[in-house]
Amino acid sequence: MRLLPRSLAGRLLVTAALAIMVALLVAAVAIGHVFERFVMENLDQRLDAQLVVVARAVRADGSLDPNAAVDVPPFDRPGSGWAWQVIAPGGTLRSASLGGTNLVALTEQEREHHHHDGLRPRPFEGLGSDGQPVHGRAVLIATAAGPAELMAAGPRRMVERPLRAATTPLLLSIALLGIVLTVAVLIQLRLGLRPLKRLQAMLVEVREGRRDRVEVDEPSELLPLVAELNALLDTNEAQLARARLHVANLAHGLKTPLATLRLDLAEGARDADGRLAAQVCRLEDQIRHHLARARSEEGRAALRSSTPLAPALDGLAVAMHRLHAERTIEAVVDVPDALGVRCDPQDLDEALGNLIDNAWRHARQTVNIRADMEAGHARIEIADDGAALSDAKLAALQDGTMRADERGGGHGQGVRIARELIELHGGRLRFARAASGGLVARIELPAGQR
Repeated sequence: MRLLPRSLAGRLLVTAALAIMVALLVAAVAIGHVFERFVMENLDQRLDAQLVVVARAVRADGSLDPNAAVDVPPFDRPGSGWAWQVIAPGGTLRSASLGGTNLVALTEQEREHHHHDGLRPRPFEGLGSDGQPVHGRAVLIATAAGPAELMAAGPRRMVERPLRAATTPLLLSIALLGIVLTVAVLIQLRLGLRPLKRLQAMLVEVREGRRDRVEVDEPSELLPLVAELNALLDTNEAQLARARLHVANLAHGLKTPLATLRLDLAEGARDADGRLAAQVCRLEDQIRHHLARARSEEGRAALRSSTPLAPALDGLAVAMHRLHAERTIEAVVDVPDALGVRCDPQDLDEALGNLIDNAWRHARQTVNIRADMEAGHARIEIADDGAALSDAKLAALQDGTMRADERGGGHGQGVRIARELIELHGGRLRFARAASGGLVARIELPAGQR
């Protein structure tokens, strides 16, 4: 069972909320305790004042002077809960509120405490004559005949009532403070994590090729991370450049021997059935394929390039007219001038050229090329009016087990190279039956701005 959320913001929010709850709970208890002490001190001061009054009734010889014990309100009202009592060697005096009953008697332990404290009153708790809880103060006064016990008590509700009255506004204030602190934490998290979101957006732009490096100048805690990310991007770019150079050198080094071998096979009757020439063609196709892969691996540079689509398709159509001059194929190109794709120009010519060449070789009269933009992607369709494929062959073409250039007996890697180039640039290639009966290749690539 996961106790903390996966997100950093969620973890910070949960821990902050728990800390706020604990802090507010401690604050509520502390405030309640302080308020209770304040109320209790007021009650004690009132009881101590009454003890001072009744202490005048105790004579030095232990006798009592009833006239000196004054019942100030509310000690003079029976049932009020306020009462005092004096027990001296010379007799006992009580407040009018007791009505002849005795106040709570001190235990021996309490008496011992009062005896050692001298004239300093000490608190005690108990039940009054009406059975209600009372809080009192007691003191022992030394006389010639022995100690005199003075007690004054007030109803415990005098402490509890203000506490109950203050509890509701206190809890509301604590709750309001908790809400304010939670909102402050949310604002703090939003402001504090905003640089991370900005960094994420920049990394997305780097991945999509719209930015070369990450540029974040604050907060200072992110600067070491940004420096490491930029160093990683530079290292990857340098490694890709070296890898592409090695592959290109190897491929170009093989081109010359293969060209010489092709010329040697063409002389005389060295390759009467053409099988060796076919193998040479396959080797050349493999070299073209790996050269295209090496060029496409420069992902960031390719994605940064925004290539105009209309000139590229118009140029490919003109090239196909020349390449297949023996065929009278009409090319209909409908591409907006402002439409571009985030793709390296050479990769774009390689991918679209292979697909247009396949359509041209299998078309009867027309090759339709159109493009538009939808949801941030350029959608290109290349359709021919040739013979329709069966369901099995169309399915094989979709999953890559059959190449479109095999329809007419070709042996090239055209569709395979085109598919890999398109997918490596963040696009996809699909095939379907054209409305004219032939095949339509549907290409989707990230759109770029002219």
